[in-house]
Amino acid sequence: RCDHDAAEVQPRRFIPTELWRQLNAESTEEVRRVRTGEELLPLRIVLRRPPRGVRFALQRGDATATGDAGLVSVQEADGERDLAFECTVRVRRTTGDGLRFLGPFAHGPSGARFVYLTVGRRAGQPDSPWDRRAKVPLTGITPALADAALAAPGAVLEAALEGTLKDGSPTCATRPFTEGWAVRRAAGAGHA
Repeated sequence: RCDHDAAEVQPRRFIPTELWRQLNAESTEEVRRVRTGEELLPLRIVLRRPPRGVRFALQRGDATATGDAGLVSVQEADGERDLAFECTVRVRRTTGDGLRFLGPFAHGPSGARFVYLTVGRRAGQPDSPWDRRAKVPLTGITPALADAALAAPGAVLEAALEGTLKDGSPTCATRPFTEGWAVRRAAGAGHA
């Protein structure tokens, strides 16, 4: 007999606090799926020098007909500092040594998944002149890279992109990374 809910069971490997909260927000079915051949892969997306006064957020789930979607890690840029957004995706191995990204932060077709970073009005800033999303592709995450991140306690996969376009407006669409996916230490992770 178990005296706890399956969603409250701590995982065996370190997951940063914010990511653990997101996992606990998932349904018991999500937790059950993770236990059946899927792994939780923590990600961090860094937005370099986004324009001052613009709000950004991760999109969790699909947008409804009214454009509403779950917003996570809503932040407003000060024009000087980078912004960092963390989430987890579920990863399943596919035939041919590929990866399939799943969960509420993974969007798009199975062979070209991405994370949405919302901008301006889509990030809950109703008075913004901007109504955009940027696609952060997951296609550069190889099985070897995922394995390295999963094997390192307190690690995340991190990628960075410019927050401001050449015309001074906030990033949108699919932009090249300034730094591609790499294993980094999670925010708040202690020394090993």
